Amino acid sequence: MTETMIAVIGGSGIYDIDGLENATWTKVDTPWGDPSDEILTGMLNGVKMAFLPRHGRGHKHSPTTVPYRANIDALKRLGATDVISVSACGSFREEMAPGDFVVVDQFIDRTFAREKSFFGTGCVAHVSVAHPTCPRLSDACETAGKAAGIKMHRGGTYLAMEGPQFSTLAESKMYRESWGCDVIGMTNMPEAKLAREAELCYASIAMITDYDSWHPDHGEVDVTQIIQTLMGNADKGRDLVKRLPDLLGADRQDCPHGCDKALEYAILTAPEARDPAVVAKLDAVAGRVLNT
Repeated sequence: MTETMIAVIGGSGIYDIDGLENATWTKVDTPWGDPSDEILTGMLNGVKMAFLPRHGRGHKHSPTTVPYRANIDALKRLGATDVISVSACGSFREEMAPGDFVVVDQFIDRTFAREKSFFGTGCVAHVSVAHPTCPRLSDACETAGKAAGIKMHRGGTYLAMEGPQFSTLAESKMYRESWGCDVIGMTNMPEAKLAREAELCYASIAMITDYDSWHPDHGEVDVTQIIQTLMGNADKGRDLVKRLPDLLGADRQDCPHGCDKALEYAILTAPEARDPAVVAKLDAVAGRVLNT
């Protein structure tokens, strides 16, 4: 049994957690560079919490320049056990309307300009992301959202695009009609993959702001309308987060789905062939298996 630390990675519009006791902004150094910002830590209802603004306070980072590896490493280094991503997304489904939240369970990764793994030459590893989110953590997010009065949709495929531009009409129709995607965003990849490599449970909450560009009655994405919806969604998102400590508790059992053992058989490089410099950089994310 370990001590729970819930880490929230807040997307556009969410820059803090209400009600944190002993709230402190902490700078965390990582071998992957600086995280997006300092990390806000504290206690909420007897449970350790950490909050990281994905784009940095003031929205400094574009989706492409977010330092995803540093962010996940920093959270793991602080002792995070459960990571909840909260992000603004467009919807490909009429019933997933602006203001609704979707508990994502699958991804299609269309990003191309980002580092996507902690591993590589000198220490090779392959983790499974067949089921990239944690059902236990997703259950808690769904329950918290419903208790907060949010219209929640359980399950959905998130199309991760590079951005920063929004989709063309042709792309939007393809993602919706041919690929069967449900929501579209720019930030959950490679974040979810890196969380799996770091043996962290990960859940994704998509806060719907718009219908992308496929909807015949809404036309192209309007940033002004997105911001208006985003502000309301941010309040809902904070309400959801505040309910998580009571659902997850301070004492944490092993993940029943094996998220916290994802590296058990993933590292292929023989111990004598591993690059010491690479291994040193992996001390936080993979120390459990590399140091045994």
